[in-house]
Amino acid sequence: MANKVESFNLYRQKMNDKLLEAPNNKLIKRIFNIDTNAYLNGALDSKTKEMLGLVASMVLKCDDCIYYHLEKCYEKGVTTEELLEIFGIANLVGGTIVIPHTRKALEFWETLTSSKE
Repeated sequence: MANKVESFNLYRQKMNDKLLEAPNNKLIKRIFNIDTNAYLNGALDSKTKEMLGLVASMVLKCDDCIYYHLEKCYEKGVTTEELLEIFGIANLVGGTIVIPHTRKALEFWETLTSSKE
């Protein structure tokens, strides 16, 4: 059975494909393109941008977004020590309502890091 990371990625890809294949869906395609390009290296490197995306996703309480940015942060070399500081900033900015999402994020990170080793 697929772990949480694999399940998330399979579902995300399946549904993104459906969205992008839909006829006359130019607006969604453009939004996806802007989102992809926003995280490329620029004045800020892509690692920093992914960390910012993670904080914003946590404050907005979007678990799917959190999982996506956690995986990107892992790919960009974010360490667990850095991640815990990111969690701290997200909770400071977002308040205690972010704590349940922090728990889920840590669980996802643990699954991610154990499955990629």
